[in-house]
Amino acid sequence: MSDAWLLGRARELIAAVQRSDRGEQLSVIATLDEMLEEAQRRGEPVLVAQLLRAAALARLVTKGLATEAEPRLDEMLAHTRRHGLALLRSDAHALRGRLLVLAGQEDAALTEIARALAILDDAATPDLQLGRRAWDRLLSSALIDCWIVLNQLGVYEAAEEVISRAHQAIRDSAGPHEITLQLINRIKMLLGWGLRLERVGRYDEAGEKFRTAASMAIAVEAPFAESLFPRRAGIAAVDQVGVLAAALALAAPSAAHIERLRELLSTDGWPHEHVIVTIALARCLDSDCRREEAVDTLLTTRHRQAEDNSQPSMRLNLMRELARLGETEPGQPGDPGEAEGRIEVDGKPGGLLSDYAGALEAELWSLRESQIATLNTRREHERLSAEHGAITQQALQDPLTGLPNRRALDERLRALAGTADSQPLAVALVDLDGFKDVNDRHSHAEGDDVLRVVASTLRDALRGDDLVARYGGDEFIALLPGAPVSAAKQALGRAVSAVAALPHHLSHGVTLSVGLVSLRPQERAEQVLSRADAAMYQAKRRGGNQVASATLGAGDEEGEPPEHDVETDPTWGLEDHT
Repeated sequence: MSDAWLLGRARELIAAVQRSDRGEQLSVIATLDEMLEEAQRRGEPVLVAQLLRAAALARLVTKGLATEAEPRLDEMLAHTRRHGLALLRSDAHALRGRLLVLAGQEDAALTEIARALAILDDAATPDLQLGRRAWDRLLSSALIDCWIVLNQLGVYEAAEEVISRAHQAIRDSAGPHEITLQLINRIKMLLGWGLRLERVGRYDEAGEKFRTAASMAIAVEAPFAESLFPRRAGIAAVDQVGVLAAALALAAPSAAHIERLRELLSTDGWPHEHVIVTIALARCLDSDCRREEAVDTLLTTRHRQAEDNSQPSMRLNLMRELARLGETEPGQPGDPGEAEGRIEVDGKPGGLLSDYAGALEAELWSLRESQIATLNTRREHERLSAEHGAITQQALQDPLTGLPNRRALDERLRALAGTADSQPLAVALVDLDGFKDVNDRHSHAEGDDVLRVVASTLRDALRGDDLVARYGGDEFIALLPGAPVSAAKQALGRAVSAVAALPHHLSHGVTLSVGLVSLRPQERAEQVLSRADAAMYQAKRRGGNQVASATLGAGDEEGEPPEHDVETDPTWGLEDHT
């Protein structure tokens, strides 16, 4: 199985899991977990991140399993940060937003989307190693996951901006599946937007949204026939996808749509489409003077959706539709304020309740503007925070190797020296044997490549909380908190062996000479580094490719300084590890 096959199969399974019954969904999740394990064995960062996304997304769309997505999203965030995968890190934040919506934490979900969009704002330049088409696809995927949350929250203006950007990302390379997905997503948004506009009495605008959605529903037919979505051959898309049938019905409610909508409502559909299909069916029944059937249909779906928090705005649309049918005459799906028939509630005219509901809807509509402002403010805040963090990181990072620089080393050494939990603190100075010959015989560019390879190898050989910094030129410093000299020597010995074992075309034969000491009480940074430097030169004099460590004298056990020091007597207390 190639990496490309794994990615293609994951896309197929994600398309399938959204329109499957629970048994099939659980089977898809098991398969994706196996594929994720395979990707992790291979270790290719982008592949691992995409399989983590697939495994998390499959759980998000499976009822009752959303919380299981959280550890995978946490892992995806950590993985994408570690490997600098900006687009997939943005996608992880977007999926966390989706999880928060399901948990009823709408404000926190908005913050996650602000983070996701801020990352995408800064990731404008495609990664040439990925390839333009793969970059565009990842960008579109992240944007669509952001769009889903905005659509769930009913922030349609912001959702429109995001989905338009997703369309721009893949307009030149989109296949039938991507085109189908874009059209269906836009239809969902337009229908939800239209229903929301109706709630504030803007019926002309709502009608325009419904008519546009109906036009798109017809345009979906051709690409749907070649998409990855599960489908029945020879059957029109509008007879297989509930949201498409709902678009036609809401644009022009009539008895002609009833049987199709009933059938689609009884099948496993796309996420969040049941409410839209129910409202469309209720309006068609109402237009056919079958008011009681319409109300029963709405009540049934309301009961089914009672514990579903995935789309708060759509749930309100369903409740509003029930209220509307209680106020209007049969066959009048339009403005309830123009209806002649009103029911009485507790002996009072229903019109008063309608007026009160209208006032509440107007206030909710104004809050939507506040949501958009909040999103934009948090988005800018996240962007500026990321920019500040990048500037701070650059000030503390060696640009060639990506390791902490000398300034960062000084700060870390000062902090560790003052922390009791870090004692004993092993300090090692690492110098490259034969590095000058690389620059002289080849080029400084080749020398830079060797430094990068050695830096990475040294970093990987030590523990996660150890610090490896570039000290200058071909010298590095390693700080190993809580490590006695004996344990530190073993770890650094592994680093020496790992560099020596590198292929010649990567290392050009360089090896490591390491001087290892332990920080003394009240010792200043320059003193401990000077002792480590003296130990390193002893390793070099012995031929290099080894660790030389300064051990303590007998008097040191009581805190007394030793009679000799490696700086004055290089032969004192030195051991080697080749």
